[in-house]
Amino acid sequence: MNLVQVENISKHFGDFKAVDNISFNIEKGAVYGLLGPNGAGKTTTIRMIMDIIAPDSGTIAFSGNRPSADFADRIGYLPEERGLYRKMKVGDVILFMAELRGMNRVDAFDEIDRWLQKMDLAEWKNRKIEELSKGMAQKIQFITTVIHKPELIILDEPFSGLDPINMTLLKDLMLELNADGATIIFSTHIMEQAERLCERICLVNAGKIVVEGDLKEIKKSFGKGSVEIEYSGNVDLIKNSRFVVSCNDFGQYVEVKLRAPEHYNALLRELVEASVDITRFELMEPTLHEIFVQSVQGEGGRADAA
Repeated sequence: MNLVQVENISKHFGDFKAVDNISFNIEKGAVYGLLGPNGAGKTTTIRMIMDIIAPDSGTIAFSGNRPSADFADRIGYLPEERGLYRKMKVGDVILFMAELRGMNRVDAFDEIDRWLQKMDLAEWKNRKIEELSKGMAQKIQFITTVIHKPELIILDEPFSGLDPINMTLLKDLMLELNADGATIIFSTHIMEQAERLCERICLVNAGKIVVEGDLKEIKKSFGKGSVEIEYSGNVDLIKNSRFVVSCNDFGQYVEVKLRAPEHYNALLRELVEASVDITRFELMEPTLHEIFVQSVQGEGGRADAA
């Protein structure tokens, strides 16, 4: 069953076309990636889904219907541009946001304590927002996004500014909320994050859809044309091979794009004959980043911001 249906929506700001005839569906209970470089139209699309701004054309439905009066209470939104009342205490800010989303005060108090404990911020409940670090404030904003147990959670660049430990914590909480039944729209320009979390994706660039669908099927359709090689020796022998289109050198290993998947064995033979000491040679599925770059370049667009 589809929770969100987006059909042929477009949006102009003056002469600038931010979103250009986009369509996709999001199934209930999915983790859906809305992906692309900065300025691709992701945030504008999110604001139209949330009924903050109206599309110039096209329609958006929620469970098959236009948004109802309680629509805002069924959504949790973490915007890319964070904003909390800096002079308020942590507990008061969360309570205020919870009540705005229809929670009664008694339930909100219980949930505030539970979430602060989860985030390891219980001792900060009576401190002002302005006293928090950036990472702490971001965790508080995440709490305000999900405390009312929304049916749809929209996260716009949720990992921005977080250290690796808190990125892992937030990722685990996202998966926990999804396991409890929440549908999640995850918007980012960092493809590696989306690749690990999303079941379906929509890649957009310059306001248009580049690729949309099941991530596994998308990867299959692009084929296995990349090789990861761990080696010792001269990397130029790999870079200059006639079977290699591009080579991304990480020092300990290289990621190689083949001219064709069938060149896999030929490249291996060439390197062995050249006495390159290879410890691992593995044919890989294309990464989401590679799929995006290839798709955008294929239609003559820019891929430099991906």
